[in-house]
Amino acid sequence: MLLGPPRRGRTALKNVQAEKNAFLRRALIAVLFCVVCVLILVVRMTDLQVIEHDQLSTRADQNRMRVVPVAPVRGLIYDRNGTLLAQNKPAFVLEVIPEQNKDLDALLARLQPIVHFSEADALRFKDRVRKTPRYRGVPLRTNLSMEEVASYEVNRHDFPGVEVTAGLTRNYPLGASAAHVVGYVGGITEDELKKATDERQYQGLTQIGKLGVEKSYEDVLRGESGAKIIEANAFGRPLRELDYRRGYPGRNLVMSLDAKVQLAAEQALGELDGAIVAIDPSNGEVIALVSKPGFDPHLFVEGVDSKTYKALLDDPKRPLFNRSLQGTYPPGSTLKPTTALAGLEYGVLTPEHSEYCRGEMTLPGSSRKYRCYKRSGHGSMKMLAAVMNSCDIYFYQLALSLGIDRMHASMSGFGLGRPTGIDLPLEKSGLAPSREWKQRVRKENWYPGETLNVGIGQGYTLVTPLQLAQMTARIAMRGGGFKPHIVHATADAITRDVTPVQPQLLDRIELKDNKNWQTVIAAMEEVAHTPGGTAYRIGKDAPYRIAAKTGTAQVAGLRQDEKVARRFEDTPLHLRDHALFIGFAPAEAPRIAIAVIAEHAGSGGAVAGPIARQVMDQFLLGEVRYGVNAATAPTTTAPAPPPVVPPEAFAEDLHLDDHEHDREEDGVEQE
Repeated sequence: MLLGPPRRGRTALKNVQAEKNAFLRRALIAVLFCVVCVLILVVRMTDLQVIEHDQLSTRADQNRMRVVPVAPVRGLIYDRNGTLLAQNKPAFVLEVIPEQNKDLDALLARLQPIVHFSEADALRFKDRVRKTPRYRGVPLRTNLSMEEVASYEVNRHDFPGVEVTAGLTRNYPLGASAAHVVGYVGGITEDELKKATDERQYQGLTQIGKLGVEKSYEDVLRGESGAKIIEANAFGRPLRELDYRRGYPGRNLVMSLDAKVQLAAEQALGELDGAIVAIDPSNGEVIALVSKPGFDPHLFVEGVDSKTYKALLDDPKRPLFNRSLQGTYPPGSTLKPTTALAGLEYGVLTPEHSEYCRGEMTLPGSSRKYRCYKRSGHGSMKMLAAVMNSCDIYFYQLALSLGIDRMHASMSGFGLGRPTGIDLPLEKSGLAPSREWKQRVRKENWYPGETLNVGIGQGYTLVTPLQLAQMTARIAMRGGGFKPHIVHATADAITRDVTPVQPQLLDRIELKDNKNWQTVIAAMEEVAHTPGGTAYRIGKDAPYRIAAKTGTAQVAGLRQDEKVARRFEDTPLHLRDHALFIGFAPAEAPRIAIAVIAEHAGSGGAVAGPIARQVMDQFLLGEVRYGVNAATAPTTTAPAPPPVVPPEAFAEDLHLDDHEHDREEDGVEQE
């Protein structure tokens, strides 16, 4: 019997087949989705494990392994006898890698109780961080004590990116005595890295030569960086060392400098400021190069703080200023030998030519008086006597006869007015004045009175002590000579192979008559060995012959109506004359040529001459015999290992010195 439609309120029967079909459809979709996901995973795993295996394996190794550059050992610096002038001392260094420490201030605060450092250390560290790539370790403290190292190691887990490493720090045994010539190293700046021909040369290095031979021979001393491969954890903490490639140390330098002579020269200056340069005329090697006052180079090795640096800059004595290369001074009467030589060469005088000195002279048509230092005059003077007594009137007349053009040519021939080219940085050129120079710089014509001033080494003429020493060496070599240089040889730190520095021969100063050399040298010997000579006090008992010339260079002037020079003691220190001396010895076979400038010391014969004699004694005799007891002669306190290169081989006779020059109102100030 057929049933009718269901009544209202009754539930319809389930459609089992429809539900089954719906379930199957859903299950199929789920299975297909899973299959697709598995296929995607298989494809991706195949890509990672097979296709990109090499690339991803390399990247994984890079995350796990890190290449850390290893700084090379910097080359050592010796003097000519094997005395160390710059060495490397072992030290523990606390380094921070900035990229692993975002909050450096917080890090420093946590480090302070463990490894003590000053505010200056913190400021210096932050300055280095600004100038150094963030992936490179930046030193916070050097020379850590063993107690500080132990304290850090106990707490090292609290300081990611901070390491204590065993390193080397630069040390200068002679300290301030050789700071200007040896120089110092300091932190590398970004600008210095940009100027480097290859930045990779400085991988692992934090310091670079800043001054002296440390700077000029940076490429020789630096060496080649090595590398080590370390395994690190996810935090960058080194776990173990996997490989190591040793770098190559820098080459050692053997300087021509003699440490004992350097110290003797500094001691001879005493409390005076000034410069001393001594050269071997036969090869151009610099024996001593002193600039006083000096400075402590170790201040810059650690990184000088701003307060200390400002104090050095503001010091009125200018200790950072290298007077030997950068100081420019009027040469005074030390220029007279070359002026006399020019007179002989150009035929405007002979050795027998005489001038009468009555203590002053005037130019035709002028009332201005040009005075000799000896106000009563010298009387009749021939050339040798004029050099020996340093008669200004004789050289005024000679300058007039020569003219500025020929005098400029003579000065230029001896290298004045241009850098010598020594292998040290920051050398000044000085000034050998000429008509062209004055017109170009001052837009003025040249006047005869200016020629007179140049004739006695005053006026616009400016020289460096190094230029005076080179000029003296060229006189000693009768026109020959070599470019001054401070490095004698370089040596491989491992094989000990030595490469000598070849002296560079200068163009010979050719004269029409070579006898003129001996004439001028004979006059210079009279200066030191004839009673009345301005340097007789140092030459009368010398065990060797000295050819010399003293000088007194004015700094400020007197008015024309002042008849008598100021008393030296009554003159303010900064207005007192400079004392100068040039000379070489032994005169017949020169081994040393020297130039001395003692600032504001007055008389060249009374002050600069004795200083030079002590330096020559130390070099030629091995001890100081003049002015000080030989037993107290300076000796080096630095350790003296075997040399890399075998060594190369008063009051009772006081005389008036060159001049108390008529000080002009436009007197030349020291540059």
